[in-house]
Amino acid sequence: MNDRETLVIAVDGPSGAGKSSASRLVGEALGFLHVDSGALYRIMTWQCLELGTDTSSPQAVAAAVPSIEIESRADGGRIAFLVGGEEPGNRIRTPEINANASKVAAVKEVRDSITALLRGLVRFGNLVVEGRDITTAVFPDSPARFFLTASPEARAARRQKEDSEKGIANQSRDEVKASLLARDKMDSTRKFAPLRKADGVVEIDSTDMTLQEVVDAMLAALPPQFKETARR
Repeated sequence: MNDRETLVIAVDGPSGAGKSSASRLVGEALGFLHVDSGALYRIMTWQCLELGTDTSSPQAVAAAVPSIEIESRADGGRIAFLVGGEEPGNRIRTPEINANASKVAAVKEVRDSITALLRGLVRFGNLVVEGRDITTAVFPDSPARFFLTASPEARAARRQKEDSEKGIANQSRDEVKASLLARDKMDSTRKFAPLRKADGVVEIDSTDMTLQEVVDAMLAALPPQFKETARR
């Protein structure tokens, strides 16, 4: 874990597997702060695009990293990330960000910067951290590690519904599925901290599960010290 004995629940998995929703509800049940690490990579991508950085050039992206400042604060059961004192909101949830995020996330300097930021969040207290390399690279020693997955069809349906409700995209189910699979391939084959199921994690396939069933399964699989902390 870490030298302050902060408890960290680490959750990995591909887009649309239900990581964010399940992690948020697990955090609420335990009184842990929810951390969406994907938001950090989206912010990095957004800022690179704002700076006019060529996201297809790892060298250009690496050169931009030192100029991107991201603030963190605990806010209503979660860790909020801010740029220039403001949260970016849906500006980091657009198809353009989706199309460029994996390229930016593949750059070592980006991953090193965000990994350091994520590890530093333990100063805020107990955490539920979800992403794509949390169980393998960021908090590999946590005794509470999960890998959430689901069929591509189920993931595409969830992502399309989510985007439609937010009013940020109008893609067909097939287009959403193609985008998810393309990102899966890039994330799982990148050189640095690829998306993969780590040894010893609890795998949950949420294809035919309700969100509450996923949350219940995660809570049931937690080590005793996590449950004891929640009861205190």
